[in-house]
Amino acid sequence: MALHLTPVRTALAAALAALTLIGAAPPAPPPPGPPQAATATAPGARAPASPAPAAARADDWTPPLSTRGRWIVDADGDRFKLKSGNWHGASGTWTGSGDREDPANHHAGEKADRIPLGLDRAPITEIVDGFLELGLNSVRLPFSNEMVHDTRPVADASVAANPQLRGRTPLAVYDAAVTALTDAGLAVVLNNHTNTTRWCCGVDGNERWNASRTDAEWEADWLFMARRYRDNPRVVGADLYNEVRRSVLDDPNWGRGDRHDWFAASQRVADRILREAHPDLLVIVEGINWTGIPVDGLPHGRPTLEPVRHLSHTLVRSGKLVYSAHFYGYTGPNHSGATGIGETTDPRYQDLSRGELLDALNRQALYVAAEGERHFTAPVWISEFGVGGRDEHGAKQRAWFENFVDHLVAADADFAYWPLVGWHQDRKGNGWALLHWDSAGRRAGVYDGDDWRAGAWSRLVGAQGRTGPVPVTDRWSMLAPDHADAVRSLRMRDTGDWDPGARKAACPDGQRLAGLSRTGNRGLCTDTAARDLWAPGGRHEVVRDERHVPQGGDWASGWTKLQCPAGHFLTGYAVRGATVSSALCAESRTRLGEDARTVWFDRGDNRPASARGGEFAHGRYKGQCADGEYAAGIAYTTRLGSSGNPAALLCRKLL
Repeated sequence: MALHLTPVRTALAAALAALTLIGAAPPAPPPPGPPQAATATAPGARAPASPAPAAARADDWTPPLSTRGRWIVDADGDRFKLKSGNWHGASGTWTGSGDREDPANHHAGEKADRIPLGLDRAPITEIVDGFLELGLNSVRLPFSNEMVHDTRPVADASVAANPQLRGRTPLAVYDAAVTALTDAGLAVVLNNHTNTTRWCCGVDGNERWNASRTDAEWEADWLFMARRYRDNPRVVGADLYNEVRRSVLDDPNWGRGDRHDWFAASQRVADRILREAHPDLLVIVEGINWTGIPVDGLPHGRPTLEPVRHLSHTLVRSGKLVYSAHFYGYTGPNHSGATGIGETTDPRYQDLSRGELLDALNRQALYVAAEGERHFTAPVWISEFGVGGRDEHGAKQRAWFENFVDHLVAADADFAYWPLVGWHQDRKGNGWALLHWDSAGRRAGVYDGDDWRAGAWSRLVGAQGRTGPVPVTDRWSMLAPDHADAVRSLRMRDTGDWDPGARKAACPDGQRLAGLSRTGNRGLCTDTAARDLWAPGGRHEVVRDERHVPQGGDWASGWTKLQCPAGHFLTGYAVRGATVSSALCAESRTRLGEDARTVWFDRGDNRPASARGGEFAHGRYKGQCADGEYAAGIAYTTRLGSSGNPAALLCRKLL
């Protein structure tokens, strides 16, 4: 044991250094060099190396937004591609040490004073007009939980170019930014970026949604923010939390049921937002940004959206879920982004070949949208990516950005560049932003003729992609009462506890139960071949015995059968431990077929050859009715040492 103490201590010390850099996008720029020869000698002068796109018709869409399969659509059913950027600042720019009032202690020397960056240098309308010139139709607007409750007025100097905002609190300035963006027709996605108002993202008290706040406080803040903008239809989304990652001692996880379970926390607050605060919002769930200690020889990596394949969200309102992920060239599938102490030998994304990069993107995120008709199929929003501009001369960095943009275009992916706004002096400064203002209010932009990113940016925002109407698609949803109830039906939530003491699962309204797993308690729901089958009024019955099994209709001899009454279909179930407790049967609004078959899955999978829905219970035996069928009963047994797991489904044909 003693032989291993020194390496472990060294590894942990290095890990602390490395963890401070996890996801810290973007890195601070180098010190300003000699001024370049100006390519624009006056504010607004342009000599674009690549023609700027025409200003976006940002108002050419009808809210609210929802999803159909992998696509986001507007209220008319037309595809709405999130062409977005991040307007940061309100979540904090202070790096965590030194005087908060000294710009030197803020990321890249840019002091935002708890509000969107740049309001000291340019009128808010000029900044928003710049977003339109970039070809954007939407903005991700970060905030911190601390900002929401901060009653201190912002300094006059921080809104020097916007005197109408003097004396306002940070939240009131945030309100003004939301109004300016939506008045211009832009969609706004609220982004809970940090707990505290400081620069993200290391071991900084912002690692998890509940790192510096309780779960209850975090959920209350989201309900407050969702309600605050409910009457503004162009506030379209709630991006629940940014770059969930490891703290010094603990990893986040996806599905363990503890207080570090990001899957459970995001599921819970998403349902609360849609049920209690704002039913029209898209809910954006980012994958896990980092787990493990970033030291060679110790397990570590960037899970992103990989866990979604086997455990996906099902919200109480279908068509509201979007997944998101972040990618920067200086990080990697197993690289934290650290340089020097704590840096591992894992490749960064910018070290990968074009093909290797595509493989990584597909594996970690894009598959969620690319693989249709699965329980996890949803739009994927690459809500952060970026690279240095004028001062970035690295061949790897430039190649990564060009390749990454090409992959976004080929995938027709929704995106949000980080960041939109920065400072410059003599065209030097934090070159990651697409638009920069100096202390005199002079703007430098990506289309001024001296920014190598202009061509790639034009390709990205100008890519055609899918447009126009998107047909309504079949929905496939997972039920996972692994550690708690998974009641995704608003109707059943309104009825109260329909099986006290049991863990309950119910399909979203409009869907029916299609499949069950032998162990693990997982279920699969769908609306294929019969949408909104449930009768008006929500009439239902909780079945706990064999009262509805007709004489001579023993479809699972020797097994206990929970069968729905005639004219009803299965829409949920309950378990106690592993034992089936009850079946939830809903009355159909249309006549149902009676032809039946028994689908056994006690000794192996029993699913149609063309089964859709995906692996809703990975590694478990599963039974599934065919697309043109409905489930009308569950069979199980507790005899001979059996644990009461479901073993068969009664599947009947739809008419």
